[in-house]
Amino acid sequence: MDVMPLFLLVAGSAAVAAAARRGPVPAPLLLVAAGLAISYVPGVPDYTLDPHVVLPLLLPPLLYTAATDSSYLDLRAQLRPVALLSVGYVLFATVAVGYAAYLIVPDLPLTSALVLGAVVAPPDAVAATAVARRVGLPSRITTILQGESLVNDATAITAYKVALAAAVGEGATWAGGIGEFLLAAVGGVGVGLVLMMPIHWLRTHLKEALLQNTLSLLIPFVAYAAAEQVGASGVLAVVVVALYLGHRAWEVDFATRLQEGAVWKMVAFVLESSVFALIGLQLPVVLKGLGEYEGATAAQYAVAVFVVVVVTRFVWVYPATFLPRMLSVRIREREKPPTWKAAFVMAWAGMRGVVSLAIAFSVPVTVHGHESFPGRNLILFLTFTTVIGTLVVQGVTLPPLIHALKFPGRDTQAETLAEANAQAQASRAAEQRLDELLADDRNSLPGPLADRLRSVLERRRNAVWERLGQVNPVTGESVDDTYRRLSREMIGAEREVFVKLRDGRYIDDEMLRTLLRRLDLEEAAAYRETA
Repeated sequence: MDVMPLFLLVAGSAAVAAAARRGPVPAPLLLVAAGLAISYVPGVPDYTLDPHVVLPLLLPPLLYTAATDSSYLDLRAQLRPVALLSVGYVLFATVAVGYAAYLIVPDLPLTSALVLGAVVAPPDAVAATAVARRVGLPSRITTILQGESLVNDATAITAYKVALAAAVGEGATWAGGIGEFLLAAVGGVGVGLVLMMPIHWLRTHLKEALLQNTLSLLIPFVAYAAAEQVGASGVLAVVVVALYLGHRAWEVDFATRLQEGAVWKMVAFVLESSVFALIGLQLPVVLKGLGEYEGATAAQYAVAVFVVVVVTRFVWVYPATFLPRMLSVRIREREKPPTWKAAFVMAWAGMRGVVSLAIAFSVPVTVHGHESFPGRNLILFLTFTTVIGTLVVQGVTLPPLIHALKFPGRDTQAETLAEANAQAQASRAAEQRLDELLADDRNSLPGPLADRLRSVLERRRNAVWERLGQVNPVTGESVDDTYRRLSREMIGAEREVFVKLRDGRYIDDEMLRTLLRRLDLEEAAAYRETA
């Protein structure tokens, strides 16, 4: 097995993604553009997307990391709009885009057109999360888009199976389609509910962070495979398990959380970068088999289907946003009125991604009787152009669109005040607990050590309030920022001494690692995460 192409893919996509972080262009767009450009460099191997690799091996960890970073409480609060988009919109887009393609492309059977509709129906979890994170969408819109992208793959895959059965002549019916959808949805959620508590119990009872993180890497694959084994949705099983584990991550020990955060950030970075690069690299593979659809005709079909996909989302999003409020007094009383700006952004943010391409590549080459699947190469081509079109056109224009619509930014003052109040309450509880412990003779400490515990607690309590205070007129730093910077300088000085002592053979490497680990934890405690 030649591993060099895989190595080049991972290394190259990571390098492009790292470069994108220093520029104004979102990483997904730069990666797709780089893949398109590199695909025609002489000597570059063909990177054909294998659905047997993408769906069971790449999709579960990407869904898992996106779901664990999501808020279960926020998603539950936005359950109606998430369901309308992840289920209602995907089914609507399957039929609308499929029927439009049937009218646009001569001689394309309606069953094949519906297969195309199901393939391009779901916005992509990776694309939505990556772009929303970069452009700083309001939290409610981000929650809805993330929730939609976590669930809609299950709807689209089920719709694709039903449309494919009709296309190959297996007698698919509406009743059978509904039954298959219910089996996938209920079964996937059921498998997730069955697995989530035992997995969480195991995570909390393993005593070594290394074992816990090994388990963490296996969880999405186990959940996906278990659900698919019984004919249910592996996507929903992964999402259910991940939301539960993310919601209860505080019950796992700190060492596991520190390692797990770093491990999954690395995994997500590598997979997301590779996935977007793979999209661009599919161009030669897609163009090879177009045959009769080559040239201007294929380009016209591509533009028409892309426009239909974009318009279809607007046609669904606006009624889905405003009609429930018009029809329900309870919704009007409980929720703030939606704005046309928010609906416009949600409609425009429907970028497609690697899942659509992977499903398209899984369309069989032949049907019963060894006849060619009608329109397979065109379906693959139109899926590719739709994915590229939404990523480039919508991805490039989304940031300036949000800026032009003048969405209010995050209220950092209010967020800091809420954080300070929460820290104050927690500090009072910790101080009370410390007094109770020190009153017990079994916990007696020398005065300086007891004072140190109190000073650490006071420092944590005051740190957030200091961010609300005045800034240094010379540096522009808050008091808290200056404290962190000086703390880092002091830790850096200690680190240099430890290294010199190791180099002089006064301490060995094992002791150096122990001392550096201690400093790393202190530095992590001194600095709040900003990314």
